[in-house]
Amino acid sequence: MMISFFINLGVVLALWYFLVIIKFSDEIKSAKEKDPAAAGNLQIVFLYSGLHAIVFYRIAHMFLKQGIPLLPRFISQLAKFLTGIEIHPGAKIGRGLFIDHGMGVVVGETTIIGKKVTLFQGVTLGGTGKEMGKRHPTLGDNIVVGAGAKILGNIKIGSNSYIGANAVVLKEVPSNTTVVGVPGRVTKQDGKKIDTMMDHVHVLDPVMEQMEELKQKISELEKKVK
Repeated sequence: MMISFFINLGVVLALWYFLVIIKFSDEIKSAKEKDPAAAGNLQIVFLYSGLHAIVFYRIAHMFLKQGIPLLPRFISQLAKFLTGIEIHPGAKIGRGLFIDHGMGVVVGETTIIGKKVTLFQGVTLGGTGKEMGKRHPTLGDNIVVGAGAKILGNIKIGSNSYIGANAVVLKEVPSNTTVVGVPGRVTKQDGKKIDTMMDHVHVLDPVMEQMEELKQKISELEKKVK
């Protein structure tokens, strides 16, 4: 009896593995490219909660498009319980999404996410009140949203942008831009795509830049006074 159970379990797990490998190849590729701890397909398929949340979302979204009531939200709540990640079935998400760690990530109903976007733990893509219609953010392609960042309201975040950890973004962000701070402050990086290697250390902080400029001016004034 036990032998039969383990054989059946092995068959189910093998089928699950190959199905995810085929259907979610872009998401697995993103995980490999962006997470140095990714040791291979087996680990990503069975142990990455971010991928599991995306799988649940795709199933729930499919049922929602077919007009099936209750089941899509049940699936999303089950995914939240199992992964700590809440993605509303109504959201529209492109291929290659990578959710790193993922605990506490919330994606609202009318959110639109482009291709190859990265979300870290604690990210909220939410609304700002009880308004109806499109009330959640739209993210372009190749965007990185740092841990704890909040992007709120019906605003657009341009492609190739970086939202720093714990930033609160309430206004639209152009492409090829870094946003840091509360409220979010924008700094462009020469109009080039940024953070291709997920380097969170060398992100420009406009507040600190202004402080450095002030310190330099004060130093120059002190020299003139002397």
